[in-house]
Amino acid sequence: MDLTVLYRGPLSSCDFDCPYCPFAKRRDSREQLRADRAALERFTGWAAAQTGDRLRILFTPWGEGLVRSWYRRALVELSRLPHVERVAIQTNLSCRTEWLAEADPESVALWCTYHPGQTPYERFLGKCRELARQNVRYSVGVVGLPEHREDARRLRAALPPHVYLWVNAAEGHTYTDAEAEGWTELDPLFPYSRHPHRSAGLPCRTGESVISVDGEGTVRRCHFVRAELGNLYDGSYRAALRPRACPLAVCDCHIGYVHLETLPLYDVFAGGVLERIPAAVPPATGA
Repeated sequence: MDLTVLYRGPLSSCDFDCPYCPFAKRRDSREQLRADRAALERFTGWAAAQTGDRLRILFTPWGEGLVRSWYRRALVELSRLPHVERVAIQTNLSCRTEWLAEADPESVALWCTYHPGQTPYERFLGKCRELARQNVRYSVGVVGLPEHREDARRLRAALPPHVYLWVNAAEGHTYTDAEAEGWTELDPLFPYSRHPHRSAGLPCRTGESVISVDGEGTVRRCHFVRAELGNLYDGSYRAALRPRACPLAVCDCHIGYVHLETLPLYDVFAGGVLERIPAAVPPATGA
């Protein structure tokens, strides 16, 4: 079986204080961190045992995972498994990067978000250059708020042309055509993010070849549909996997709508769906 798994455990703490994020500067207790570590190690053990499957794994923690040793260790261990095609994580890149030398660069990847005002620009850019020196696949992006525009332009100009810089439409923000054009100059794929996608009744790969898993092992088709398909650890989810239509009116998050079969994004991001790296990085015109 070819299976893409989006894992989100109980971790919800972050070292940044972004005003647009509900998890900014949240602290997990020691007990919560122990529970998150145990849940992640259980998941990693499950993934290691699935030698008859072909797995692609994306960690999408509410908080920042790579400041925790167990997330770094999970990426290293999973990247070395021959049946794990890709293992990636969403990160603010505030962590150290030397640990990636132990991972297999053919399968590990990072989806990095730059948060202006939360980390010095030169520090973030330096981390990107460290990833490049280690031959680690990565994409970089920003939230498309007006106050981030110049920082994004500066970052786009500094990054190598082959590194994709994506722009996420800010939640609740309506873009004029002129504003959208400005962001599209930096990220030619921004139009996919600008508006929520109508999804009701449309075919989606989630629930068939893509699943979401929480720290208890509860399997859902994606992070945004609460109906349960079974449990990862007793295998009950497998009987529920089948083609199915989206039950929601719209899908407005990249980790959701990238799997809609009515959009061409599996072709656009061929080989890099999890880490958000297009098969051919479109040239930006506004760097």
